[in-house]
Amino acid sequence: MSRQQAEKGGRRAETIAAWWLRLKGWAILARRVRTPVGEVDLIARRGRIVAFVEVKARASAGEAAFALDDYRLRRVAAAAEALSHRYARPGDDLRIDAIFVVPRRLPRHLTNVWLG
Repeated sequence: MSRQQAEKGGRRAETIAAWWLRLKGWAILARRVRTPVGEVDLIARRGRIVAFVEVKARASAGEAAFALDDYRLRRVAAAAEALSHRYARPGDDLRIDAIFVVPRRLPRHLTNVWLG
């Protein structure tokens, strides 16, 4: 797969994940936020929870889970830490979530995937 195709597929998966979260009552605060230490695909809020979400699109659920490795989670966590002052309010709970987007299946939302 070319870099362009991968980029297009990633953006499509992020759009699907954002709509999935909206259907579940989340507000999308930001998409594709980059920092010097990492990138966050989606930042979402529901009530007092702010989730920094990593989206993985793969051909199977197993491939998506395998793509969510410790290195990527550390980068998302570092970016979330750098961005938390911008999106969180006092008393909010912050967490790192993941959404797997796999063809012909509903998105799978995993909560609190990084415990640091």
